[in-house]
Amino acid sequence: MDLLELTAVELGKKIAAKEVTVREALDAVFARMDAVEEKYHCYITLNKEKAYEEADRIQARIDAGELKSPLAGVPVAIKDNLCTEGLTTTCASKILYNFVPTYTATAVEKLQAAGAVILGKTNMDEFAMGSTTETSAFGVTKNPRDESRVPGGSSGGSAAAVAAEECWYALGSDTGGSIRQPASYCGVVGIKPTYGTVSRYGLVAYGSSLDQIGPLAKDVTDAATVLEIITSYDEKDSTSMKREDTQFTKALVEDVKGLKIGIPRDYFGEGLDPEVAAAVKKAAEDLKAAGAIVEEFDLSLVKYAIPTYYTIADAEASSNLERFDGIKYGYRTGDYKDLHDMYKKTRSEGFGPEVKRRIMLGSFVLSSGYYDAYYLKALKVKALIKKAFDEAFAKYDVILGPVAPTTAPKLGESLSDPMKMYLGDIYTISVNLAGLPGISLPCGKDANGLPIGLQLIGDCFKEDVLIRTAYTYEKIRGAF
Repeated sequence: MDLLELTAVELGKKIAAKEVTVREALDAVFARMDAVEEKYHCYITLNKEKAYEEADRIQARIDAGELKSPLAGVPVAIKDNLCTEGLTTTCASKILYNFVPTYTATAVEKLQAAGAVILGKTNMDEFAMGSTTETSAFGVTKNPRDESRVPGGSSGGSAAAVAAEECWYALGSDTGGSIRQPASYCGVVGIKPTYGTVSRYGLVAYGSSLDQIGPLAKDVTDAATVLEIITSYDEKDSTSMKREDTQFTKALVEDVKGLKIGIPRDYFGEGLDPEVAAAVKKAAEDLKAAGAIVEEFDLSLVKYAIPTYYTIADAEASSNLERFDGIKYGYRTGDYKDLHDMYKKTRSEGFGPEVKRRIMLGSFVLSSGYYDAYYLKALKVKALIKKAFDEAFAKYDVILGPVAPTTAPKLGESLSDPMKMYLGDIYTISVNLAGLPGISLPCGKDANGLPIGLQLIGDCFKEDVLIRTAYTYEKIRGAF
């Protein structure tokens, strides 16, 4: 039996049934890392010694009947912008190369309480700013489906680790598509929940009004199971929502009869690869054949989503990243004259070019004389985008479309043209602007054998409808 081929839920069942020990699961996954990690570079930091210590504690609690979670004993990978007490959290930046948090993010604590064992911290775009996992200060991650391609970003390390069987599931964060887009490029499942569903406490902030933590997994069942565990109200997060409808695994039902699915015509215009368009439309036809009602409609304001997103996200980033100055923690320049010189040199040497670009853009749109012209206008357009989605969800249960305009680009292609990289987020960012839930799952492959992702978008707090639709499609599609 190859443990690595099991889904997280399947492994959890075997551990609960005493067919496999937690240590045996760790042995299998660390042996896999020894074989392929140098090639793919999914992780920044490994947690091997502590993982085995934790495995023994969890095994004892499972044997005593204390842990009943479906994922008890199943090892997990954590994106390196989620704080983990005693384990380095770098955000893939030189400026935090030695930062060891004194507390753990709430979402990670929820997994640990359910019996998860942390394997390590996954690679990412620096401070989650990027779409390829190439802006990391610790080197690029390669796509396990094709080593010459990017895994997507910013949660590329987490998506690649799942695809490379270097973990059974992982946590990522999604500010403008950073879970769904790498899930699409790597051929795995990723969920971005409704804003406020998962606590952001302990997530190093990029765009506070947009960031959400979510799972990356092998299938919809695993993703729903993880989401159910990490969902909670948290007093430590002022944007956290109290929800009663969080039993997401109950939505794992094969039934879309009478479900109304809307396909935005705007998503199938110029710039969309024909193979991606064909695969996504085929998925829509499959759902229609299963009893769903599928219609095309016009979703206005899509063309304004990218400038709106980058104005708001960069403004929030410039504010959030002010705290990294070399005083309290992280990197500090070695040669400086006075305090201001130390600030400037530390930040110049500690931040990478993409982070600097976004800080400067954000500072500009917040500056006197430009605040009204850019930032305030972006907030108004954000409200209009939310209104357009509200109108769409008055007619439809689910919106269906592509995750990204193309399959995974070659390494180096996107960094040479930042605008091209930004445009790659065109189908995902409006979901964050409107605070909606979205799921990405594989729906085919292109001529090069690269995965194509299907995106399903739901109304606020309607993750159960998304999960049911995705689960039904996954059953129709069969093994990927």
